Amino acid sequence: MKVPVGFIAKLWSFISFIPFFILLLSLGILKGIIIGPIVVVIMVVGNSSVAIGLWPAHFIWTYYCVLKTKRIGCVLKVLLVVFLFLPLVLWPAISIAGSLLGGVGFGFFAPLIATFEVIGTDRKDKCFHCFVDGCYSTLEGSCTVVRDFTDFCFHSYFSFMDDLSEEMPAGEEPIDIRLSKLPKCFLVIPVAIAVDVPLITVMALYKSPYMLIIGWKRLLEDLIGREGPFLETVCVPFAGLAIILWPLAVVGAVVASFISSFGLALYSAMIVHQEDSVKFGFAYIVAIVSLFDEYTNDLLYLREGSCFPRPKYRENMKTSDGLERRGSNGNDLRNEKESTRSSRLVSQRSRTLKHALQRYTPVQVWDWLFKSCEVNGRILFRDGLIDVSDIEECIVKGKCKKLGIKLPAWSILQCLLASAKSESPGLVISDEVELTRTNLPRDKVFEWFIGPLLVMKEQIKGLELSEHEEICLRKLVMRYKNEKPQDWDDSNFPSSDHVRRAQLQAVIRRLQGIVGSLSRMPTFRRKFRTLVKVLYLEALQAGIIASQDGGGSKGWLSGQGSFGKAVKKGLALAREEKLNDTRVSEDVV
Repeated sequence: MKVPVGFIAKLWSFISFIPFFILLLSLGILKGIIIGPIVVVIMVVGNSSVAIGLWPAHFIWTYYCVLKTKRIGCVLKVLLVVFLFLPLVLWPAISIAGSLLGGVGFGFFAPLIATFEVIGTDRKDKCFHCFVDGCYSTLEGSCTVVRDFTDFCFHSYFSFMDDLSEEMPAGEEPIDIRLSKLPKCFLVIPVAIAVDVPLITVMALYKSPYMLIIGWKRLLEDLIGREGPFLETVCVPFAGLAIILWPLAVVGAVVASFISSFGLALYSAMIVHQEDSVKFGFAYIVAIVSLFDEYTNDLLYLREGSCFPRPKYRENMKTSDGLERRGSNGNDLRNEKESTRSSRLVSQRSRTLKHALQRYTPVQVWDWLFKSCEVNGRILFRDGLIDVSDIEECIVKGKCKKLGIKLPAWSILQCLLASAKSESPGLVISDEVELTRTNLPRDKVFEWFIGPLLVMKEQIKGLELSEHEEICLRKLVMRYKNEKPQDWDDSNFPSSDHVRRAQLQAVIRRLQGIVGSLSRMPTFRRKFRTLVKVLYLEALQAGIIASQDGGGSKGWLSGQGSFGKAVKKGLALAREEKLNDTRVSEDVV
């Protein structure tokens, strides 16, 4: 595309853009006004019903598990019993308020953004899709939010509580705090809240005009000059939308600073407990203001460092003051930071949409994982490592360890084996897709998820597994306990080296632990249900469930809506085809 050059060309580009943008904005706002109230009703009614309905169970079960667990010491138990009362009482109100705010934001902005997204698509009838897109998808998304919230309250919460109330492994000490340190902690907390919360809030308010002006300046430059993320024509409407919505982002940053200031202030009690010193707690109260100031300066490209003092607040800190460290290395650090800053500005202004889209999204990673589980599940089902009883136990009884833990763990292990053979620095998740630290989703959950996998990939590469060992691993993951090397004695595993077996078992256990943690996420639960339906259809096509169905899966089908009706129809057609085949064979005889 031709980028406008010169003042006249840029001015004409800006003026010709305004009517087009106003039409899109008006249409998006109208759709948001129509769809928004419906979304608010769905989310508030759905989430509040779940929160209020399960609140007695949550209240009682939380206290029961806290009192029962042996993972927490007596002093910490008493504190939890006292301080958990208020959050548990306020939980329904917090859920309703959060659903209301989330419904208003999602119901209004999702159709608005979808209206602008149509411009970047290859659809022929863009005018029609500008009116339609974002309506049904927003309503469907609100129902998905309610379903995920239900999964969190009904499954994830009780899973966390079950883990808390489990017996401790031998040799593990309970988590506790010393009673003698509590007065010191309680002494520091009110001082920290009185000092840090106002200072951090005032600092955020003071720097908010800078954030607003710097953001508008960059967006206007990108809009008129077609630089940065708005180099492509399809992204130009988003420039105007970003300019309109940027004040909301600034307000959100100030509110987030205010809320986070309480957490930063309360962490002073942790410093006092860890260092057993009130002095270090007060030092942290002063130092955290300096750290926050320096962080916001770097974010907004303002002056280096901070004008606030930064005393030493830990015994083993390498440096007592960041400003003192800068003073010792003055010119070198300044030159290095200026060069880094200038290169970062250049790189940000020269980014294109294509480069920005190279980073994968969490949805893509989830889709890969469950697509891999679907393919491997079909293979394992045909090979007999997954049978009908596993599917029926998951459907009827809810016992899904084999399908929900072992199957995803084997799918990830297969990815690690393929990645270890390649020269890739990351994970080879398909023939054309490679997941590395540079293109990871910007999500802390996935950073926590991918990091250990990269370490395990290097461990597997060092083991140099043979082809026969890799084939045996499939059966070992799906059918064996993998707790000690002797568990593999009757598995025909080629290697009898107990150290090698223990290393592989450690990798398998860690994978199953990672999958077990991921299974508590609502997204996992939603996609796992789809996986079970696919495996059910696989068993249905094989004609096994048709002959062994004892009635439990029929009840499950009746609660699956359109999917259940489709499966029942397929089951009837399968039986009819079998009957026709039988009649044809009888006629031939």
